[in-house]
Amino acid sequence: AFVLQVSNNDPDPTRFQWFWFVAFGISLFGLLIRANAVGRAAPNTSGRNTKKQVADCVNKSGLYSIIRHPLYVGNFFMWMGVALLTANGWFILFFIFLYVVYYERIMFAEEQFLIGKFGDEYTNWSVETPAVLPRMSHYKPSVNSFSVRRVLKQEITGLLLLCVMFLFFDQIYEFFAFQSLELNMDIWLMLCLGVGLLYTVIKIIQKTTSLLKT
Repeated sequence: AFVLQVSNNDPDPTRFQWFWFVAFGISLFGLLIRANAVGRAAPNTSGRNTKKQVADCVNKSGLYSIIRHPLYVGNFFMWMGVALLTANGWFILFFIFLYVVYYERIMFAEEQFLIGKFGDEYTNWSVETPAVLPRMSHYKPSVNSFSVRRVLKQEITGLLLLCVMFLFFDQIYEFFAFQSLELNMDIWLMLCLGVGLLYTVIKIIQKTTSLLKT
């Protein structure tokens, strides 16, 4: 296992910035996977359905032509970036294990729902399409145009949460390095403030207008 050691009174607070930027890039990669899947999915599919399963059709083009569960693959990279901030190999392995166990059950339940609703249409597609490891040779361009509105509506919360998590770990690092908790105007705080403002504007638009209706 690797462990990133942060010494007390570190004279260079930017010492590990490259590591943080790599981790943030991995998280953004996951978010981009989600945005691509959500933005080009058919209406009433590929959403954040927390209360019940919703699917008016089977997505088979775009990312869904090479992988059955692009949203969960996107989630994995999003939170892998956060897990990397611990710089602890055992924790990262534990995160991967928990993620696989947790989402395997979710994917199973989702596929049972889709088999029950679409029958052979879903079964025949799923036989040819891997669950999480993409088969690039099967790629087919999306039949749906990209919906910026749907992405803003569904993915802004995830982006804000990512920024908050990076700011949180930044403050933990500052505490152990300097024995103090001070909100400095660094990149992580500026990201949180900027994305937080965008989040607020989007939520106000959702509640007061029909611009973000999908």
